[in-house]
Amino acid sequence: MNILESLKMATTALLANKVRSGLTMLGIIIGNASVIGMIGIGEGAQKFVNDQVNSLGPNVLFVLPGSAEAQTQPVLPPQTLVLADAEAIASQVPAVKEVAPSLNANELVSYRNKNASPSIIGTTPEYLTVRNFDVAKGRFLTDLDLQRQENIVVLGSELAEQLFGNQNSIGKRVRIKNTSLQVVGVMTAKGANFGNNQDMSAFIPITTMANRIIGRSSPYGIKVTFISVSVKDEDSMEAAQFQIENLLRLRHKITDQDDFTVRNQKEILQILGGITVALTLFLASTAGISLVVGGIGIMNIMLVSVTERTKEIGLRKAIGASQKDILVQFIIESVILSVAGGLIGTGIGVSGVLILGALTSFETGISVAAIAIACGVSGAIGLFFGVFPAKQAAKLDPIVALRSI
Repeated sequence: MNILESLKMATTALLANKVRSGLTMLGIIIGNASVIGMIGIGEGAQKFVNDQVNSLGPNVLFVLPGSAEAQTQPVLPPQTLVLADAEAIASQVPAVKEVAPSLNANELVSYRNKNASPSIIGTTPEYLTVRNFDVAKGRFLTDLDLQRQENIVVLGSELAEQLFGNQNSIGKRVRIKNTSLQVVGVMTAKGANFGNNQDMSAFIPITTMANRIIGRSSPYGIKVTFISVSVKDEDSMEAAQFQIENLLRLRHKITDQDDFTVRNQKEILQILGGITVALTLFLASTAGISLVVGGIGIMNIMLVSVTERTKEIGLRKAIGASQKDILVQFIIESVILSVAGGLIGTGIGVSGVLILGALTSFETGISVAAIAIACGVSGAIGLFFGVFPAKQAAKLDPIVALRSI
């Protein structure tokens, strides 16, 4: 008997018990849909992480206070960086393009009877280009503003809307602590970055921030929360990091452990990318367990089918069917169940990923490799778990089988 005839007989046998065949495929359907869905969400998470890191600015290094070990501690690291460090990096590191120190605090901002609690960022004019921000209205900070310690502020788009609504905020005055600041600009909407809403920020000259909002607390100059450094090109990232580390060690007279940490985008991306990949594999593996459960279900039903079809097997053997013919037919039935379940599950999984991407802002991804692997695995599971029932059917003695007629 040829393969086509075996395929036809296997299909006929499965269609004769549609409900049972459908329930048998359910485990494979759920498994495939879950695996493809989890991988799709995982790829979306990786895209989200990439976008978040890239939104920090092009070719950016971050100089943070405290050692690498201190960064992992629950307590805040000591504030070891000052404005003079940022100025030294800008003037003495050749691979650096621009430097933007930041002094951050959370303070109440008031306008008449309206209040908001944004992130207050004391910085320099270079912040605009280093961190890839744009001004929608008015202007940003200037070097003259820093020299004069001007009482001015540039508002994030959401903060401006919260305080002023549809009014023009340029020229209005807001109050931070006991200081009145004139609004000179409004930023273009930037969105959230790692849970931090960048549109709920207020930017003021770092000198004004240090002397009138927070107050100086370092004998070595104006302390900064961190320093953002824009490097000339991607190829210069490692050289710039090396030069910055050496410069700060000389300035801070370090002989043992560094009191600062330099991070680059590539390191951040590798760390976060590794986490998302691990989570994706974990979720996909967990979902893949249902594929194994589905395979066991196929084997169980096929064993029941062998018992129920003893008479049919006996008759076929009596009229000349070989063990190989019986073996092939039952294996084909198992593969049909698993492949059909895999295709249906793939359709459900892809549809779910597309619907999630359409209904939410989460950018999901559909992996062709994941679809191919899921379908291949489901087919292999059908073949693997179908071999034992098929062998049981092929080994039936036709005389014993015929006696049950």
